[in-house]
Amino acid sequence: MNLAIWDIESSSASTDFGSIIEIGGILFDENFKEKDRFNLRCRLHETEIFQAAALIVNKTSIKQLTQTNLSHYQMLGQVEKIFKKWSPAIFLGWSSLNFDEEMIRKEFFKSIRYPYLTNSAPNTRHDGINIARAAYAVDPTVLETEINEKNNPVFKLASLAQMQGIDASDAHSALADAELTAKVLKIIKKKQEHTWESFLSTANKSNTETLIKKGEIITLNEYYYGKSRLHLVVPLHAKHCMHPIYQGWYYTIDLRTEIQPLINKSINELKTEMKKTPKFLRTVRSNKAPIIIDAKYGLNIEPYNKLDKNVIKKRAEFVQNNEQFSQNILTALREVAEEKEQSKSQEDIYAEESIYSKFTSNKDTALFPSWHEAPWKEKLNLLDKFDDDRLVSFGKKIIFQEAPEILPDSIYKSIRRDIAKRILSEKKEKWWTIPTLYNEIDTLREKYTNQNDNEKLALLDEFNNYAMSIQKKYENV
Repeated sequence: MNLAIWDIESSSASTDFGSIIEIGGILFDENFKEKDRFNLRCRLHETEIFQAAALIVNKTSIKQLTQTNLSHYQMLGQVEKIFKKWSPAIFLGWSSLNFDEEMIRKEFFKSIRYPYLTNSAPNTRHDGINIARAAYAVDPTVLETEINEKNNPVFKLASLAQMQGIDASDAHSALADAELTAKVLKIIKKKQEHTWESFLSTANKSNTETLIKKGEIITLNEYYYGKSRLHLVVPLHAKHCMHPIYQGWYYTIDLRTEIQPLINKSINELKTEMKKTPKFLRTVRSNKAPIIIDAKYGLNIEPYNKLDKNVIKKRAEFVQNNEQFSQNILTALREVAEEKEQSKSQEDIYAEESIYSKFTSNKDTALFPSWHEAPWKEKLNLLDKFDDDRLVSFGKKIIFQEAPEILPDSIYKSIRRDIAKRILSEKKEKWWTIPTLYNEIDTLREKYTNQNDNEKLALLDEFNNYAMSIQKKYENV
């Protein structure tokens, strides 16, 4: 299958309240022969306040942020078309599952587009950093790495690329990072072809679940405390291996564990055992492209290579054959999840962060194409056809940003008041506000003054002047 390697630069570290301001990608065949590429940058609407640090990292000036040809809405429309044209493909980036993927989902959601384009059939998704970490865990000679002060290998993209002799001077621009990702992954495939297909096989959720339900001993790769580790595990009983509440979360037993002492423990005792380290229970999230490889890789490393293979086999057979033990584990997991839910904050969830708390209906999703195809005047009327109030609210904001002149005066003024209230808030909000930006600029100015970094200080002056102009525009609304 083709590889769609992509990357974003954003206005914020928040996937709920930030925006993509640049996105680039390259389509390769399975042998890394390039087939297509794109790079898009857009304007950030004044209704969103950016994080100064984010713009400094991706070297974005106020001119780029405000005078680029494409609006944010237009850019997302082009991205959607490109991703559909590239399908079917494995969509992947660098450290993308927890950021880029979340950002594009929420951006599509807020722009009235289908959010799950990159991992809905026929597409699948993966993460380059997970592949690199796993390859290194199998064989540390596959990649040269920097070693940090904690004596751990560094997997930051620019660092890893430079250690392979790749020029990374353009890192932190979207297309450049996509190119670096491809070059690093190409090295891994060339040096470790025997694991490459295994790495990619779990890009598909259903393939991963089928693999787990086979009940065979496998090697699971996990990254924690700065190290990439291999664990020899066996899944729980096939009927009782998925979390009773969290869909797609599967559970395995680490075969370093003495199973017998766990058998007769009560549910509360199992919950206590789950908190101990090393963990006896290991999670496999089937929709997060977990790294699962052959059992032989785990068997070759400590502590598993010190154990009698017959002992390992008996432990695995016991877990697979003891249905009640697996049921007890799931009961404990359910209780832990319910306790966690009860302790959650009761504060309101905003529409922007509600993508997983309430899924858009098929009826509303079917209306998306016709809404985008309609003229701006018609778009406002078509909002009445949506059942989901969140989509109606998003649609009005899009019209406000793209064609405010067609909004009735009452709606126009209402949206402006909401924007003013949000961006001028003196409270600690989930999003960046004008006061938050001023505080951030002051902190960064002190830092860059001490470093004599005049280029970044000039950017901060730009950001401050821009913030003052937005404040002036909205403070009397």
